[in-house]
Amino acid sequence: MLKNVHRKAIVSLAALLSFLALYAFRSADDNRLFSWQWVFDRVDAFTIVLLVIPATVAAYVLSNVTLPERNPRAFLFLISFLAAAPFWTEPELFMDASRYFTQAKHLEVYGVGYFIREWGKDIMAWTDLPAVPLLYGLIFRIFGEHRVLIQAFVTLLFSTTVVLTYLVGKTLWDEETGFAAGMLLLGMPLLLTQVPLMLVDVPTMSFLALSIFTFLKALNHGGARWTAGASLALLLAFFSKYSAWMLLTVLPVIVIVQQRKAPGTAFRRALAVALVSGGLIGSVVALKFGVFAEQARLLMNYQQPGLSRWGESFFSTFFFHIHPFITLSAVASLIIAWRRRDLNYAVISWLVLLVLLFGIRRSRYILPVLPMLALMASYGLQSIEQKDMKRFIVFLIVVISLGTAVFAYLPFARRTSAMNLKDAGAYLNSRGIETIEVVTLPLRDPVANPSVAVPLLDLFMTGSIRYQYEPGLFPPPEDINTNALRFTWEFKAPAYYAAAPPPMQRTAIVVISGEPTRTMPPDVAKRIRGYSVFKRFETPRDPFRYKTIVDVYFRQ
Repeated sequence: MLKNVHRKAIVSLAALLSFLALYAFRSADDNRLFSWQWVFDRVDAFTIVLLVIPATVAAYVLSNVTLPERNPRAFLFLISFLAAAPFWTEPELFMDASRYFTQAKHLEVYGVGYFIREWGKDIMAWTDLPAVPLLYGLIFRIFGEHRVLIQAFVTLLFSTTVVLTYLVGKTLWDEETGFAAGMLLLGMPLLLTQVPLMLVDVPTMSFLALSIFTFLKALNHGGARWTAGASLALLLAFFSKYSAWMLLTVLPVIVIVQQRKAPGTAFRRALAVALVSGGLIGSVVALKFGVFAEQARLLMNYQQPGLSRWGESFFSTFFFHIHPFITLSAVASLIIAWRRRDLNYAVISWLVLLVLLFGIRRSRYILPVLPMLALMASYGLQSIEQKDMKRFIVFLIVVISLGTAVFAYLPFARRTSAMNLKDAGAYLNSRGIETIEVVTLPLRDPVANPSVAVPLLDLFMTGSIRYQYEPGLFPPPEDINTNALRFTWEFKAPAYYAAAPPPMQRTAIVVISGEPTRTMPPDVAKRIRGYSVFKRFETPRDPFRYKTIVDVYFRQ
């Protein structure tokens, strides 16, 4: 007993020192959004110590509670949902959300048939696949256009992923390995910040995890139910994001592993899944072959070369934004699995090795692989004999990471200029504004087309928007062919903004700009004449080049 206390004290000290070391060398963090240089700009080392000490005490208490073992699925689902819920107060941190919102709103306004017919035509698809925007649009059409519904849906997918990670670990090894892996997904601060955003990364992660689990079940048990389930999961994963196509190469690895256990049977069952899912996927591809072909060309000529320019270092992703104990344990698991000649380990390590082999350095693109990284880390922790010691390490990782995400990442996210759109939307809702007219101002040094901010404002407000897009006002930069925000310059204002109801009594004019303006252009000044009340939403300290400033004008 005393020896275990000493071990826990050593682990706690190591956790504190690793946190302080990362803080001291935070200039090495090159993450494009949550670099520790910015996240801890207002937090000193003493505050970090105050964070880690109570986290250690909490981990010690939780490691001695037996509640999780009574119903691990319910516990993992509930704790992961509660962990992600605080981040619902974030703004939309990526301009990409404007594309997914616009695609979803087309379905809401014009229906499913229009969405299917016009996706990739009137509905700008860029390099997006249709599965996730289709689901978002169905939510809007059935339940109404409210951001909280999307956040609840994606958080449910995230919590489901945590449970699926547990189930994959349980299927390949045992319940203890699966439970620790599910918990370790909460030890990744960057992942938690992505859950409430209207993007496709977390849904892709969920559909990929679902594909792996249902495919394992289909190969182990067979039957129409698991074959159909695996095929539908593959359909969702395949059309969620192009990067998922490479990640689905884990399925042949699963076949090889299972074939060793059940020669012939696993192959026949895999063939059944391949035939059903292939038929479903092939039907969709045939329906939109021209769109997919054009997207493939764009991916090869633009996106693939751009990855080397837009990436972040592995050191940044795997140490600053994933708890270093997870990364170190995952590395140790490679040696442990090699010594054991454990073929099941190939299933969880394949995707992580692909990330390293192909140098996929954009942290957002790595998100779908994180459940497998958590399983690798859990596998490494199972070499520790003392069960209470393993539980202590897992809970220590989780509590420290949650504290970091809630008390450092979240306040930083709420200080970015993206928050101005969220605050402006809430302000307009509180004033009972039914219709607004939006004006976007050109920038002297354009980073992105400011027009993409209009759909994001729409996401946060309940009233209708009238917006007339004038492409001539926003000439693209000279480096448009290699620009990371090229999609913003190809933005087309949806027809529903031009067809919005005429201004009612409760109306406002909203001016969106990327820099403070003391005087308006003459045409804008003429339009706001008579609007006597003014409120500006501006974030004073924002480290990013692209900023969003919102001015609201309305009549008294």
